[in-house]
Amino acid sequence: MLSFNRIRAQPRGNRSMSLGGGGMEYADPKKKNNFCGKILMVSTLTALCILMLRHSPTLNTPTQFSSHEPGVTHVLVTGGAGFIGSHAALRLLKDFYRVTIVDNLSRGNLGAIRVLQQLFPEPGRLQFIYADLGDAKSVRKIFSENAFDAVMHFAAVAYVGESTLDPLKYYHNITSNTLVVLEAMAAHRVKTLIYSSTCATYGEPDKMPITEETPQVPINPYGKAKKMAEDIILDFHKNSDMAVMILRYFNVIGSDPEGRLGEAPRPELREHGRISGACFDAARGIIPGLKVRGTDYKTSDGTCIRDYIDVTDLVDAHVKALEKAKPGHFRPFSGSSVNEFVAACKKATGVPIKVNFLPRRPGDYAEVYSDPSKIRNELNWTAMHTNLEESLQVAWRWQKAHQNGYGLMSA
Repeated sequence: MLSFNRIRAQPRGNRSMSLGGGGMEYADPKKKNNFCGKILMVSTLTALCILMLRHSPTLNTPTQFSSHEPGVTHVLVTGGAGFIGSHAALRLLKDFYRVTIVDNLSRGNLGAIRVLQQLFPEPGRLQFIYADLGDAKSVRKIFSENAFDAVMHFAAVAYVGESTLDPLKYYHNITSNTLVVLEAMAAHRVKTLIYSSTCATYGEPDKMPITEETPQVPINPYGKAKKMAEDIILDFHKNSDMAVMILRYFNVIGSDPEGRLGEAPRPELREHGRISGACFDAARGIIPGLKVRGTDYKTSDGTCIRDYIDVTDLVDAHVKALEKAKPGHFRPFSGSSVNEFVAACKKATGVPIKVNFLPRRPGDYAEVYSDPSKIRNELNWTAMHTNLEESLQVAWRWQKAHQNGYGLMSA
């Protein structure tokens, strides 16, 4: 039987007080004793029930997730309810990995989890654990109760603009939480880590394209927090036999080609969200227009040039990294490039999206794109979905079919 952590909203009962009619009512000693006896009986029964549940063989029976199984790789996917993490979990499950998703649902969607549960209901395939990686005690408990073979670490807040407004959130959520995960991996001898990083760790290099040898000089708290996490992983790795793969990439677009999963940003985060989400919101009329921040950069048209990668290609790279990871090896990789995003989004949606040009966003850079030759040579990975308009068309189909995102299933 699948071991899912269910999240239920517990209704708060209305407590009512009943006042007597006109006069005072004196307590009857017999009634009082009877009432106290009932309270004592209920308390005793409750205590017995709790004791029985704690020692119930059903609750203590090991699950398929709690032991290693020959031929089965059990992967912990942190942030697996998010846009990228859910697509990665889908790919892993399709490839017959055993998957445990841990997410606090602060940015992810419970609806994505339920889609995955419906697609893979077989025992021992998928479990979801609601937990916060900032809670070290909970993380240690998760690792002690599950036999993980590898970790794909996606969980992170990931908006450049928000990071400049609330930097401490980013250092806690990215850097500190990664340390908690790494400590748990070391304590329980989990030997493989695939770390989802960002090309924001490079800042604004003097030379393009970016390669893995480009100096990492991040210029915003998001990139700095990720760089610190990478440094922690690297320092730990030097004296361990852990296999580590780090994938650095920029903007992720697209969605599951079969329309099962998509990008559903929370309304309150739209101001800081991905440009793809903003384009679709503008096309659907949810917001009046697309805000383009900065028109005076040293680029061909004055606006930023960015790297884009289809989510299907990205999760393929993560799975290939998992397959190729070797004990004692540490490898960083970067992604692939496409331009003229807004024009492609207009074509993909067929909507003449209004564009509002605003001043630069703090912490941004003019032009960043990467050379993916290293990941191509070492992992035999090449991006297959390189037509920006086609990737956006796939994502737009999901958006139109899910006007409310995951609807009532959203957390």
